This record gives sequence, structure tokens and C-alpha cells, in this order.
Amino acid sequence: MDRENQTIISEFLLLGLSSQPEQQQILFWLFLCVYLITVIGNLLIMLAIGLDTRIHSPMYFFLANLSFVDLCFSSVTVPKMLVNHIMRRNSISYVECMMQMYFFITFTNMDGFLLMVMAYDRYMAICRPLHYTTVMRPGLCILLVAISWVITNLHALLHTLLMAQLSFCADNTIPHFFCDPYPVRKLSCSDTFINDLMVFTVGGAMFITPFTCIAISYVFIFSNVMKIPSTQGIQKALSTCGSHLTVVSLFYGVIMGIYLRPSSSYSAVDTVASVIFTVVTPMLNPFIYSLRNQDMKLALRRLILTKVILQMP
Repeated sequence: MDRENQTIISEFLLLGLSSQPEQQQILFWLFLCVYLITVIGNLLIMLAIGLDTRIHSPMYFFLANLSFVDLCFSSVTVPKMLVNHIMRRNSISYVECMMQMYFFITFTNMDGFLLMVMAYDRYMAICRPLHYTTVMRPGLCILLVAISWVITNLHALLHTLLMAQLSFCADNTIPHFFCDPYPVRKLSCSDTFINDLMVFTVGGAMFITPFTCIAISYVFIFSNVMKIPSTQGIQKALSTCGSHLTVVSLFYGVIMGIYLRPSSSYSAVDTVASVIFTVVTPMLNPFIYSLRNQDMKLALRRLILTKVILQMP
């Protein structure tokens, strides 16, 4: 198709989650509350870890990064939806859509890579405790996070540039509340073979690699834990993995439910699953880690008490 035809569409229309004004109002307040909880919860996690030197360890360094990514991940989609509701519009410009897609892919993959790095950290702590401090040095932790950022940004750039090459001729209505790559790709009136191939190969590798590494790490962890003679020792070893396993199960469970189903079956159910993935999961992660982790509970308590004391006359 002619290169000129690619400029026919200057904006997309986001259908959102409901066309009923009453439901839209309820959804607006619900999403606003969830977003505020997400921001406050993840900021508290980052502040507690940054200010409390007693938990300056690799595990909490990775957790602080995960909270930052979750905060950014939620901020990619929710604020735009809230602004559209306030302004009584449902459009998003072509450039905004491409940018939203880029950051959505980046932060989605970054979540997976951080969960992989955290699994490796737990493997070293439980299976190689004598080598833990020498291997998991601050320099290596920073390097692992930096490499993850580079890979995920390059991957997002690849898919965004390929999407920008597609033509969008007539239909510009996205049946979603944000620019999810799959529904946007379906709107194209040009050949999407290369895009589909990259999603299947490169995208598949970006999904399978962290998931496989996490699975292998936990196979070694569980096999090592089963050798511990005392029940108390087993419980203590597994207690450090409980929060991470819960987040991993939630993250990959929703991804598999949305993106590993046949393309023809994309429906309203998948939209609901996307809401859980993009809105609910970033909100739940701080609660999962703070409620199941004694060190985080104490750090948050010290942070809140410090704030209270500083505000006292």
C-alpha cells in the first residue's frame, strides 16, 4: 500500500469499558481510587526500602525497582483514561497511542525480567547461601537491572517501529481503554505478517525466557528445601519465597489468560483480564509484599512512625 495512506488516521477512538454514562461514572471513581492506592502503596515501598538501611539487601533493591516499574506501568494507561472521562472525549492521537504502546510493552517485559532476577536472588540465598554475599554484590545487582532495562526498551522499540509502518485506513476504533498492541494491530489494513512473526518469535522469547528461568530457579529451591530435616527450617526457607511466588503466579497467570489464547477468541473477557493485569496487579503487589514479609512490615511501620514524629509540634 502507498506510504501516503499511512497518514490517513491521525487519532484512534478508545471505546473504554462501557458506553453507559452511569457505569462510566462508577468506573471513573473506581479506577481513580485504585490508581491512588497504587501510587501511594508503591511509593511507600520505595521510600521504606530507600530510607531504612536495615533492609538494604539485593532482594529489597529488586523489590524497590519492581515497585517503581509497577507505578510506571499503571501510569501508562490509567491517567489517560481518567483525563478522557473528565474531558468528555474518547480519542487518543496516533503519536500518543504509539508512545503508550511503547511504554506498555517496556514495563510489561520489565516486570517479567525483574521477577526473573528476584527468583535468581532467592535461588542464591537458599541453595548457595555461603556464596550469596560474594555473588550478589551491589555492582551485579545494578548490572542485572540495567541489562533488563536495555533489553526491554529495545524490544518495545522494535514492536513500536514495526507498528508505525502499518497503514490504518478507515476503522480507527479500539475496543479497549488503552492502546493494547493486539487490538491496534487488528485495525491495520496492511499486511501484518512481519509484526505477527516478531510477536511470535521475539515476543515469545521475551515471555518464555524469564518464565523458564523462574521455573528452573524454583525447581532447585524446592529440591533443596526438601532436604532440610526440620519442618521449621522448611517454613523459614519458603517464607522468603511466598510473596514472590504469589506475584509471579498472578503476573503470568493473567498474561497466559489474555495473550496465549487463539487470536479469534479475543473478547470482553480478555478486556476484563487486561484491566486486572494493567490496573489491579500493580495495586496488589505492594500489599502482597508488605503483608507477607515481616521485614517490610517493620520498615513501613518505622517509616510511618518517623513521619508522625516529624509532624508533631
